[in-house]
Amino acid sequence: MALLIKNGEIVTASERYVADIYCDGETITRIGRGLPAPAGAQVIDASGQYIFPGFVDPHVHLHLPVMGTLSKDTFGTGSRAALIGGTTTLIEMCCPARGDDLMAGFELWMSQAAGVSACDFSFHMGVSRFDAAAEAHLRQIVRRGISSFKILLAYKGTLGIDDTELYRTLKLARELGVVVAAHCENETLVAERQRELLAAGRTEPRWHHESRPPRVEAEGVHHLMSFAELTGASVYIVHLSCKEALAEALAARSRGVKVGIETLIQYLLLDKTLAELPDFEGAKYVMSPPLRDASNQPVLWEALRSRAIDTVATDHAPFDFATQKAMGRGDFTRIPSGIPSLEERVKLLYSRGVAEGRIDLHTLVDCASTKAARIFGLYPRKGEIKPGSDADLVVFDPHRRGVISARTHAMNVDYSVFEGWAYEGAPSAVTVRGEIAARDGRFVGTPGRGRFVARAPGSF
Repeated sequence: MALLIKNGEIVTASERYVADIYCDGETITRIGRGLPAPAGAQVIDASGQYIFPGFVDPHVHLHLPVMGTLSKDTFGTGSRAALIGGTTTLIEMCCPARGDDLMAGFELWMSQAAGVSACDFSFHMGVSRFDAAAEAHLRQIVRRGISSFKILLAYKGTLGIDDTELYRTLKLARELGVVVAAHCENETLVAERQRELLAAGRTEPRWHHESRPPRVEAEGVHHLMSFAELTGASVYIVHLSCKEALAEALAARSRGVKVGIETLIQYLLLDKTLAELPDFEGAKYVMSPPLRDASNQPVLWEALRSRAIDTVATDHAPFDFATQKAMGRGDFTRIPSGIPSLEERVKLLYSRGVAEGRIDLHTLVDCASTKAARIFGLYPRKGEIKPGSDADLVVFDPHRRGVISARTHAMNVDYSVFEGWAYEGAPSAVTVRGEIAARDGRFVGTPGRGRFVARAPGSF
């Protein structure tokens, strides 16, 4: 069915104007003033509201095996929550373990999403080892439409790779035109500090931060930058949390290293005192890298405002507090790492970013949609509003008010780190390829309609 969105203020990463948008055959076909509504077309009156391109979250975990348990959201529940929050495309981290067959891992993750996700999706292919078999599989996976790898410079012995594997992965990525997304922490420093803290009886959630302080993250970034510089690979730092790590990334960029930088909505708004709450409440706030001292937040916001930081993602990894986070009572290293936020990213970026004057509307669109689409080969199909682009659109009411709560969110997890936070501005309608998928905070779309999006090499 055709769709006409009338009278809204279109906002992209670089433009802002009032016009109508006509969508047919899953794409945007016309943009102009006073467009007529053909017989049978659905019509949305967006007067007084913004129209954004559908938001892209380039870093989520909807199928994440950890220490014998699984993250709580599935592609079914997670995609619905994403759509309610205005995110229309997800890039999932496909994370097979070190001993797993990479192709089998890719097919497993695909089976979790295909026919289940309500929004469009793709994957970063995790490289948990690099040998001849892994290389052959990676080449096949790239031919299937995956244009990014994911590596971890942490999690020694499980998901992390060694320096020889790092070098060879980056060399292959450069050959294939693939971006390498990297978790940057020094695995030896983390492992040794964890061992020392536990031996000293420091087992509570608050000690998670001390096992991987800012310098550990900064060293991981520095390490990746050296390898990227020498191989010429394009790299993307996921979940950068602190000014020390940012300085390393920007220094490398100034030398010509091709590096994208991602931070998370959590690091912009939450700080490490929350992980220090008593009675194990701090476990709700355990993620890796950890929440940092609040002094980092103005630095990250300024880098976002200047567009030195490219993207804001969520690293959505939901684990129930009552049962799963509780695995780490008496040993902080056993707390499943992750802070759920997929549904709230855009509302909070607008409320705490745009409405409070930290960033403008164009930067909001750029960091939460367009830049991720460019870097990861989705643009201009995603992340843009123009004829020929997919009709992924967010009608956003800047006057909508509400309060975030686990009692009302759609994410399948038993707590919210933003419990009781008021927000200003939220999506009133969200479309995926021309179909209305969410209205006024409710999912109204078609379960399983989301498609795998094959991606070409992106650009910085």
